[in-house]
Amino acid sequence: MARLTSPGLNLNVCSLWRALWLMRTVVGFARPQEIYAPHSIRIEGQLTLGGLFPVHARGADGTPCGDIKKENGIHRLEAMMYALDQINQDEQLLPNVTLGARVLDTCSRDTYALEQSLTFVQALITKDTSDVRCTNGEPPVFVKPEKVVGVIGASASSVSIMVANILRLFQIPQISYASTAPELSDDRRYDFFSRVVPPDSFQAQAMVDIIRSLSWSYVSTIASEGSYGEKGVEAFTQLSKEAGGICIAQSLRIPHNSKLEDYDKAVQQLLETQHSRAVVIFASEEDIRGVLNATKRANQVGHFLWIGSDSWGAKGSPIHQLEEVAVGAITILPKRSSIKGFDEYFTGLTLENNRRNVWFAEFWEENFDCRLLSSSKREDTSRKCTGQERIGIDSRYEQEGKVQFVIDAVYAMAHALHTMQRELCPDYPGICPDMEVADGKALLKYIRNATFNGSAGTFVMFNKNGDAPGRYDLFQFQTTNSTNPEYKVVGQWVDSLQLRVEELQWPGDSEDEVPVSVCSLPCKTGERKKRVKGMPCCWHCELCDGYQYQYDETSCRLCAYNMRPNPNRTACQPIPIVKLEWSSPWAVIPVFLAMLGIIATIFVMATFLRHNDTPIVRASGRELSYVLLTGIFLCYIITFLMIGKPDAGVCAFRRIFLGLGMCISYAALLTKTNRIYRIFEQGKQTVTAPRFISPTSQIAITASLICVQLLGVLVWFAVDPPNTIVDYDEQKTVNPLLARGILKCDITDLQIICSLGYSILLMVTCTVYAIKTRDVPEDFNEAKPIGFTMYTTCIVWLAFIPIFFGTAQSAEKLYIQTTTLTISMNLSASVALGMLYMPKVYVILFHPELNVQKRKRSFKAVVTAATMSSRLNTKPSERPNGEAKTELCESQPADPMSQATKKTYVSYNNLRI
Repeated sequence: MARLTSPGLNLNVCSLWRALWLMRTVVGFARPQEIYAPHSIRIEGQLTLGGLFPVHARGADGTPCGDIKKENGIHRLEAMMYALDQINQDEQLLPNVTLGARVLDTCSRDTYALEQSLTFVQALITKDTSDVRCTNGEPPVFVKPEKVVGVIGASASSVSIMVANILRLFQIPQISYASTAPELSDDRRYDFFSRVVPPDSFQAQAMVDIIRSLSWSYVSTIASEGSYGEKGVEAFTQLSKEAGGICIAQSLRIPHNSKLEDYDKAVQQLLETQHSRAVVIFASEEDIRGVLNATKRANQVGHFLWIGSDSWGAKGSPIHQLEEVAVGAITILPKRSSIKGFDEYFTGLTLENNRRNVWFAEFWEENFDCRLLSSSKREDTSRKCTGQERIGIDSRYEQEGKVQFVIDAVYAMAHALHTMQRELCPDYPGICPDMEVADGKALLKYIRNATFNGSAGTFVMFNKNGDAPGRYDLFQFQTTNSTNPEYKVVGQWVDSLQLRVEELQWPGDSEDEVPVSVCSLPCKTGERKKRVKGMPCCWHCELCDGYQYQYDETSCRLCAYNMRPNPNRTACQPIPIVKLEWSSPWAVIPVFLAMLGIIATIFVMATFLRHNDTPIVRASGRELSYVLLTGIFLCYIITFLMIGKPDAGVCAFRRIFLGLGMCISYAALLTKTNRIYRIFEQGKQTVTAPRFISPTSQIAITASLICVQLLGVLVWFAVDPPNTIVDYDEQKTVNPLLARGILKCDITDLQIICSLGYSILLMVTCTVYAIKTRDVPEDFNEAKPIGFTMYTTCIVWLAFIPIFFGTAQSAEKLYIQTTTLTISMNLSASVALGMLYMPKVYVILFHPELNVQKRKRSFKAVVTAATMSSRLNTKPSERPNGEAKTELCESQPADPMSQATKKTYVSYNNLRI
């Protein structure tokens, strides 16, 4: 190729040396007598490819290079040599063109690699020698360095970034076989950089997918200082935020030249977030070993769940003698295959047939643990090398993972040059003048367009940023069933994750159960998450209490008024509807009393009907007695209506009979007491009988009083027709599981009292008249039994009122109020029945001799008796309650029954008015 000059870089020799001196001083190695490392591989060819490999590890104590790296260094370097041999032997690829190489050692250090890469740009700098003369006056003769058309490498991302910055100035295309830092995908800054391995952005996406598939949401990260580690973790962090559901607990960085204390500190920091067991690690092999060692020292073997990047891959060196710490680690490696041809090539290398590799003797000593020369740097062994040792027979051999990519990188450069030759030199064998004058931009275009089947059978291509497609194998370090742990392929990632979770094994007792790495455990059913500010993966669990249910994972909502949460609080369910059951203790007692009362009432009524014409029945006022007994009967009947299942009909009958029975009873009693009062009051003033004391008049008065109650009920029906409701507030307990809806009639407490109010008014009025007629002689009327009845009834209802309203807020309101009301009505009826009629029934059935006709008395005799009775009641201390015994009506001593019949029953209906 022709001279590839860079604008603005036409320097004279002195300027060149000054530039080189400054650059070498910046990187820390001021050795002006050396332009490049004294050890490098030079292979002659028509076209020269540069190569950068980490043949040695990073040196300690300020030295640039350390120990030789057998796999990452020698294996990869020999892979380039192998690829060049294959290409040069291939008559179809670059015919008549031989590829050469200039291979340098980066010593795993970016600054040292930058110094070495100056070798690649020497031929592209135009030297002005016009003012340079030798001592004899002749112009100097300069040895023209080989032209490097492209560079294979470097390995570490930090090295590739450093080298790419200078190569782009001279437009030298670069293809890396192992650098995966996402930063290198920036085509504006690294426009001449390409790679056959996918960038870490793909790897980071694969890690995110792995973590999500294992339901891990709380992870930590460890990165080696530098572009590879820091940019890899940065890509992972960004992708995890975009994916959501993953939080970073700790993000740690291992510094350059780290010490044991740095690793121990990192592990202690990881342990501060105990629940974050998963650790994503983008680090060098040295840092991986350092972290695993620190974990072992901290006695935390089996605690961490490692997710390793491709720097860990399936390598044995990072976990050598640390296998128990690495068990369960999931690692990622770009999809690769073992190249059989390379195995044959490498295992056939000897000291005799591989003299082109200047570091091969050092590798030989390290690989076979022997010394070749007395000047050897190895002092830890006295065994001498024979030269007859064989790789793979006398030493362990396993092809390094990036060998495939080194070969593909070399072939990618070769295919680009081949396409370039076909287009620029169609009829010219070898390199034509047009190809010689082409610059690096032209070659870069052919590299980006190169597509071919790679060494492992996978398709090799580049996107617009020079990146290869993402294809990864997923490994897990497992103990399997043997004593020899090993990496096992458990899946792959090609645009999407394919992970065989059932094949994973984990440290600890439960090897088959996926461990947990979360900030907060999942909330139980019916609990909502209360997020921790700034940490979306951390939360506190709060129970949806009361009548709330879990609407979603972060909120609770209140059930509808007629609903309650189900037992696990995931939804609402209808509140059960109940009513007062017949079998309930609250119903059994009232029903029992009502049954006894009904039987007793029917018995009394039947007795009165059978002895309807006897003096006692007639003296009781037969017509009003039957009305009163009907009211008592209805008071008992209301118990069954109050306990029965509510419906429109039952509710209508409740309204009618709730106050009707009492109204009938007390209307009849009021009529009786009023009649007695009027008779005796008017008798004090005149001998003329008062009006409306006949049976017909009494029935008419009673009926008119009852009609007032019925009229009020009719108005109630018109204003508010009867219907049923379900009351959910009455038994809406604190515990929703105990909540019940009460099926009842649409009758409020106030309406009940209003319905009973008229009857209570009649009762109070009757009581007043009973008090006023308490002085009437007992031989002439029923005033005193009626008085006792009303006193007792008032006590019953005075007790009813506070019980009824005092339980309005009780959860058992329905039962207490219904039972109280029915028992009060039963007691009222029973008091009236017992005090007014049971003595009469007793006389009728057991003392019929007393049930005889007495002589009729005139109204004048009645008035006289009442007047004298009043006079006898002037000494209250001798006559309690103003009551007086009188013998006015029983003054016939000749009567043999005079003493037995001292108490007689007289009906005012038989008076001769």
